[in-house]
Amino acid sequence: MHRRTLLGVLLAVSTPSVAAAQGAQTAILYKNPECLCCDAYAKVLQRSGIAVTVEQTPALAELKREHGVPEPLQGCHTLLIDGYVVEGHVPVAAVKRLLAERPAIRGISLPGMPAGSPGMNGEKTEPFTVYEIGDGAPKVFARE
Repeated sequence: MHRRTLLGVLLAVSTPSVAAAQGAQTAILYKNPECLCCDAYAKVLQRSGIAVTVEQTPALAELKREHGVPEPLQGCHTLLIDGYVVEGHVPVAAVKRLLAERPAIRGISLPGMPAGSPGMNGEKTEPFTVYEIGDGAPKVFARE
């Protein structure tokens, strides 16, 4: 093996991956044991580069209260990622924006289970409105 080739191989093996160098995101998705769309949402996140662990819990309502998710903003599952709560089938672009901008809020929510949202069947019929979870009245975080 040529010296230059050997050096290239050694660098490739010893250099951390781009994801590791950029601090790849990891998350825990809490869901009811019977819900299948939550698993589909986790797969969407995983394909976008977010490592997701799925935890089944019968105490989802209590978890939502613990993390300050008001009832009108609740979705079918709760994702905890990098100090934030992401409620429901929030589009990946909004999740990544949250993590990049790091606003002083608890998290974001796409309430309910809108058709066509990530992990949900059906066609998207209107823009999704993603709300901030914070103190006071909900504010719009993104429209997609």
